[in-house]
Amino acid sequence: MVPHRSQTLMDKYLKTADTDWYKQRITGVIVCALAAFVVLLIRLIVLQVIMGDEYRHLSLNNSIRLQSIDPPRGRLYDRNGDLLVDNRPSFDVNITLKDAAPLDPTLDKLALHLKTPADTLLSQIKQTRGVSAYSPLLLQQDVGRDTLASIEVNKFDLPGVSVNVNLRRHYIRERQAAHLIGYLSEISPAELKSGSYPDCRSGDLIGKFGAEKVYENSLRGKRGGRQVEVNANGLVVRILKTVAAEPGHNVYLTIDQNLQHRAEALLEGVVGAAVAVEPATGKILTLASSPAFDQNSFVGGITREQWKSLISNPFRPMSNRAIQGEYPPGSTYKIITALAGLQEGVIDDKTVLHCPGHYRFGNRIYRCWKRGGHGKVDIIKAVEESCDVFFYQVGQRLGVDRLAWYAKAFGLGSPTGVHLDHEAHGLIPTAAWKKRRTGVPWQKGETLSIAIGQGFNLATPIQMAVLAAAVANGGHRYRPLILDNIKLVDGQSLQKNEPKLIGKLPVSPAHLELVKLGLWKVVNGENGTARGSRLADIDISGKTGTSQVISRKQDESMAEEDLPVHLRSHAWFVAYAPSEKPTIAVAVVIEHGEHGSGAAAPIAKEMIKAFLRKTPVNAQVAAQKESADTANGG
Repeated sequence: MVPHRSQTLMDKYLKTADTDWYKQRITGVIVCALAAFVVLLIRLIVLQVIMGDEYRHLSLNNSIRLQSIDPPRGRLYDRNGDLLVDNRPSFDVNITLKDAAPLDPTLDKLALHLKTPADTLLSQIKQTRGVSAYSPLLLQQDVGRDTLASIEVNKFDLPGVSVNVNLRRHYIRERQAAHLIGYLSEISPAELKSGSYPDCRSGDLIGKFGAEKVYENSLRGKRGGRQVEVNANGLVVRILKTVAAEPGHNVYLTIDQNLQHRAEALLEGVVGAAVAVEPATGKILTLASSPAFDQNSFVGGITREQWKSLISNPFRPMSNRAIQGEYPPGSTYKIITALAGLQEGVIDDKTVLHCPGHYRFGNRIYRCWKRGGHGKVDIIKAVEESCDVFFYQVGQRLGVDRLAWYAKAFGLGSPTGVHLDHEAHGLIPTAAWKKRRTGVPWQKGETLSIAIGQGFNLATPIQMAVLAAAVANGGHRYRPLILDNIKLVDGQSLQKNEPKLIGKLPVSPAHLELVKLGLWKVVNGENGTARGSRLADIDISGKTGTSQVISRKQDESMAEEDLPVHLRSHAWFVAYAPSEKPTIAVAVVIEHGEHGSGAAAPIAKEMIKAFLRKTPVNAQVAAQKESADTANGG
């Protein structure tokens, strides 16, 4: 069968159309490829010929680097907004090994500017093995302005050397609240590996002690950085990109700077501690420990000699006696014995006991501090004049375990929960404790010593301040607070600390008022053991205490002042004021101060006066060691 002619023509037409379509596609691809090649060629000519010299120079001499920006650390303020801890600029000299070649000539020149042997600088560099050659190594911190100017003028002869301006911690008043505020020091390898400091790196400063450590996460802030272009000498040519650091939050402490300053001035030259608490909230107004240390010496890196001097000092300036010092509470413990006796019914407001100056129990005579005795004594007089014989008998009637139960209910024998590291527990003994500890049963005569705050009893100043505050406010025991608020830089509050009630004294209001009357008479009564510390315009209530360091069985006839200083008794005083509506409670202990009325009470009086009269912080103060008008009891 012969194909139709029209069909043949149609086939030829289709074949011709397909060929033309493929030719058009190929032509389009070739044109695009040629266009791309021309563009690349033009770009190559621009880079290689027109801008070749410029880019050749940049490639040979410049590089891109990342630089860290440390965040400004948050400031510390007192309860009134007065600045306690600030940041100041520090000029720090660094060297980048990649840029410093040849190293030896560079170090020789730099040594002249820093007035430091080149061998010392080289030794510092060798101690930083493992650090990137592109990372700046710190050689000297906080150089003076003359050194800064000298290095900047000669920076082209000092390749790889740079002076950076960093913020340095500045503790405004030397030694002020050192044990409460704490200090900064360089992070250790162990701390870096712990994972507790994820944003830190080697060489960073972190809080090591006190509030600086406790509130590290709030104070530290967030690190920033910038991308920079540097030349062959390591000098920044331009900044390419910056991510700003986020400053740390500001921390407002509960302390009153004026009162803290006064307390520390009063403690100057003695070993001891003073704690003041706001009775209605538990907020700490003062936490002072003497002797103290200079926090600024830690910021730049304390020397081995300085550290050795601190830790070998027999007066232990690094110890926070306010929360770590454990002392027999002496006659301040009689507050507990009195309230326990009343609450348990072994005495009442009509109970009268005779004090001839001694008390015979078993085959031993227990003496009262007043050799001639107090005569007939009721609970008010017993507290006012601190009669040992009265409290021996109350303790005997109660027994050690009932006394211990009340002491623990008053907060002794366990940490108060203040937000500071290494708070001591103190010690409240029981019959079971002694048997477990020594293997020897409890002796009834030991209870007599416990009842007047001697024997195995141990308490810290902060425990006694919290106890005084609880008595002052009607029986509410608050956890002591050092943090008032945490705020952003713009003043917005992040964390306002509220009072935390942790217990109530297990005594009736009537019994508490009875003992409080006795405490008022301690200072304001005719025969009060602290009457030398009364104020005309402020009613103070308190209790003196004298805690023996050694037993005086064999040498009771020897006067306290004739003993070696390290064997003399510790002096205590706890107080609150004004007596009717207390706004401050205080505990003061002076190591080997002999008597509470002569060593501790005058300091507490001056603290109360400074707080309630608002004495200016820059007032000239001196520790007043007033002697009591009466024999120093309690």
